[in-house]
Amino acid sequence: MDPQSLPPNVSTSHKISSDGLQYKKCDILKEENRLLEPVRAREENPFDIFRVFCVYRIPSMELNLVHALRDFPQVLESIIAGATAGVVVEAALYPIDTIKTRLQAARGGGKVILKGLYSGLGGNLVGVLPASAIFLGVYEPSKQKLLKTFPENLSAFAHLTAGALGGAASSLVRVPTEVVKQRMQTGQFASAPAAVRLIVAKEGFRGLYAGYGSFLLRDLPFDAIQFCIYEQLRMGYKLAAQRDLNDPENAIIGAFAGAITGAVTTPLDVIKTRLMIQGSSKQYKGILDCVRTIMREEGTHTLLKGIGPRVLWIGIGGSIFFGVLEKTKEMLAKRRPENQKSF
Repeated sequence: MDPQSLPPNVSTSHKISSDGLQYKKCDILKEENRLLEPVRAREENPFDIFRVFCVYRIPSMELNLVHALRDFPQVLESIIAGATAGVVVEAALYPIDTIKTRLQAARGGGKVILKGLYSGLGGNLVGVLPASAIFLGVYEPSKQKLLKTFPENLSAFAHLTAGALGGAASSLVRVPTEVVKQRMQTGQFASAPAAVRLIVAKEGFRGLYAGYGSFLLRDLPFDAIQFCIYEQLRMGYKLAAQRDLNDPENAIIGAFAGAITGAVTTPLDVIKTRLMIQGSSKQYKGILDCVRTIMREEGTHTLLKGIGPRVLWIGIGGSIFFGVLEKTKEMLAKRRPENQKSF
């Protein structure tokens, strides 16, 4: 409004000069530019558009949201690499796993049947793919965050913690997969769908999570120790060699980490197997009762049943898993745009 057109009853002290109006226009333009600056500054990155919506309403969340969106390609690469590595290992070494399971399930001098060593493989792969994807999808971002949080001399603790977090998250899929797989390996069911249907009918939905506590007791330490050993060995090797590792070196370190971890956690694996395959008979009342019963009826040495196939399986599996994992991550990283190559 022009100052000359103001009504006469308006005090001159309230009149707005033309200079004042011009100042207001400039101020509005500055505010508009400030809001749109993030979009203009980095038009090549579509994730920056979220800054416009975050700038006033949730300023404390803006930075975290933008960083999370920018890191998403790297997290997606970890998910794809983890799923690929998990499926390859499971398909390649399933017969050894079946022999290990049957050795652990056999009581006394029971014979181990060597027929149907691929029993349950198809259904198992359906569960392994998302479980491995979830594990790496949680492990990699957690590891990166913890390594930035903790001092350098506590990197092992960061790897241990990230491995345990990944194992806990993936256990929601891994446990039902393991229950179905092991019952098929011991000849209780002919197909994965039939196994799921009958387990739920006889034992309820909880039957799919039989031995969940023992699974966590085995797998959380297993995942934490295996990935910690692997990461620490890789860090040490890279410092000594002053270069990145090649594929055979990653595979050898993975095999070493897997074999050690597999041997150390064998007693926990025996307990987990017994609790998962007992079904509705409920021979064991829990983890401690299972340990006491095995030691009383079969001897302490039973807790090391299947250690040979387990160390062989996980040693070779570690070699394949980490080899495929690193190679897949490397291939995916090469396809990533240049502005997203930091993780």
